[in-house]
Amino acid sequence: MNEDPGVALVRLAELLGAEVRTASAEGSTSAAPTQVRIGKVTQDSRQVQADTLFCCVSGTEQDGHMFAADAVAAGAVALLTERPLGLGVDEIVVSDSRAALAIAAAEVSGRPSEHLGVVGVTGTNGKTTVVSMIAGVLNHAGRVARSIGTLTSERTTPEAPELQRLLAEMLDQGVTDVAIEVSSHALMLHRVDEMQFAVGVFTNLGHDHMDFHSTPEQYFAAKAKLFEPGRCRNAVVYLGDTHGKLLYEASGRTMVGVSLDQAAELSVGVDGSTFLWRDSPVNLSMAGRHNVVNALLAAESCLLLGVEVDQIAQGLSTLEGVSGRFEIIRFMTAGGEAAAVVDYAHTPDALEQALLAARDLVTPGARLHVVFGCGGDRDSKKRPLMGGIAVQLADKVILTSDNPRSEDPEVILNEILEGCEAAASSGAPQIIQDRRLAIRAALQDAQPGDVVLVAGKGHEAQQIFADRTEPFDDRLVIRQEVEQ
Repeated sequence: MNEDPGVALVRLAELLGAEVRTASAEGSTSAAPTQVRIGKVTQDSRQVQADTLFCCVSGTEQDGHMFAADAVAAGAVALLTERPLGLGVDEIVVSDSRAALAIAAAEVSGRPSEHLGVVGVTGTNGKTTVVSMIAGVLNHAGRVARSIGTLTSERTTPEAPELQRLLAEMLDQGVTDVAIEVSSHALMLHRVDEMQFAVGVFTNLGHDHMDFHSTPEQYFAAKAKLFEPGRCRNAVVYLGDTHGKLLYEASGRTMVGVSLDQAAELSVGVDGSTFLWRDSPVNLSMAGRHNVVNALLAAESCLLLGVEVDQIAQGLSTLEGVSGRFEIIRFMTAGGEAAAVVDYAHTPDALEQALLAARDLVTPGARLHVVFGCGGDRDSKKRPLMGGIAVQLADKVILTSDNPRSEDPEVILNEILEGCEAAASSGAPQIIQDRRLAIRAALQDAQPGDVVLVAGKGHEAQQIFADRTEPFDDRLVIRQEVEQ
């Protein structure tokens, strides 16, 4: 971490190709030199303290320039802004404050990614599992590794100031490597600008975030930004995904391609998977073929970081499951054992993969149940797609609520139902809006050898409605219901 007590404002201005507009006592501005030093950068006026540079970010819902006066009142010593504000403190005026925010945050934090082995993992599904696997394997190999993502942060990828601060703190604590989930939002909104990635990983591309990206092509272009020149020194991509293959063939750089075929002598069961990777045996405790792919991506990433093959294989074999990711809960029915699976699958592709993986666990002649819904205030186009996938791949389908937020839960369920009805299916889904009652119904209907997939929320511990937020954890609810 940077040991200097702050970075000179004029230094930041030079990096940004701008000048410092220095405020005089009368509030006018000039280009005179300033001795102001910056110890913190933020775009949140509530986090301002005495040595803070407040960045006025123009967002889709709020304009940070509106909070500049509050930031100055709270003690901000300077502003990073897209227009002169004349609020009595020094200003750096730039054309794109969000892009400038990333540069300023990296500089003030001492550019910690340059001193760490940073792995960035992008893709629609699998990011959380892959970063967790990478960190686990590296720690097993004697490194000191951490992960940043859905399980550790409010956002999948934190805003640039928080991300740079986290990395600097980790570096000070002796961390050697960090695996980070890199979302398409983060790549488009400059959150990972100025980051130096030792390895970039691409898992897959599915249908998601069409409320943010206008087209699937733009969504892919956002993910592909991680692999632009200067972003990452090495790259690992999954070739079983169409877009992964496109990235591999069109990148013009050396990439490591991963396919399920690299898991030799593969055996998949309810207790996990066994296979050979580079002739070394792996006993993975996580069930599902998709988790074998995730393990292969993590393995190749760790290999690029200098870990030996046998250490990687041993590390994968010691990993425990990732919270809410294809997490299996066994339970007893009247006639024998069945299994519930909790998974974060909340996109069409993720639901399909989870259902296919769950089908592998169903005893021949038994049934696959699925309980799921779709979140409110999110990409509505995926709802009928997920409905169609569910009725085609599961034997019994129950539609329910999943964080409806400000939307009417009935509207969301009807949009999912449209997809169910449009798809060829032998049975109509059941609709139970109350999520606990929906889970209860599926568990009570289960017979020996059945699998009940409860999808959408995974690790989440709350249900968000328009007027309230209630505690709700699928895993806890399942355990409560089967113990009654």
